[in-house]
Amino acid sequence: MKDLVDGIVEAWRAELPEVAGVELELSKRAVRIGALLTEATERQLARFKLTKAEYDVLAVLRASGRPYRLRPTDLAARLFLSSGGTSNVLRRLTEAKLIKRGSDETDARSSWVQLTAHGVQTAEAAVVASNEAQRQLLSSVPPETVEAAVGVLREVLVALGDRPF
Repeated sequence: MKDLVDGIVEAWRAELPEVAGVELELSKRAVRIGALLTEATERQLARFKLTKAEYDVLAVLRASGRPYRLRPTDLAARLFLSSGGTSNVLRRLTEAKLIKRGSDETDARSSWVQLTAHGVQTAEAAVVASNEAQRQLLSSVPPETVEAAVGVLREVLVALGDRPF
């Protein structure tokens, strides 16, 4: 059984064998799985007229718990976005009335971003739709394989220094 990445690795093995190792296979497979899951999510996001970046902001804010509020710098860190990229997404979400922005009463140099009631509803509906699309995509993979992949990928990320917030 072979996948798309096997073809890529074989091509590199013929052209530049020293780069056709497990590093290439891991990175290409991780990217490919991410792309397939993202495609499934983006198909659902079209229903909500959201980009992936907008969805990610709404989802992170919703997952933060009541009052669904974070500082822009915390959002950017959790989303792996630049401050400029985060600002553009926040502007669009503010215009759509999905978030509101305000100053931090405890720190005059800081501000916060909070979901509006409409933003909470939209975030919940979009997260449920995205999750269902990803569940359907993974339905052909045996559950024990998915669980094993999750565990192994966690081990790799922790070994690379990844830590929770």
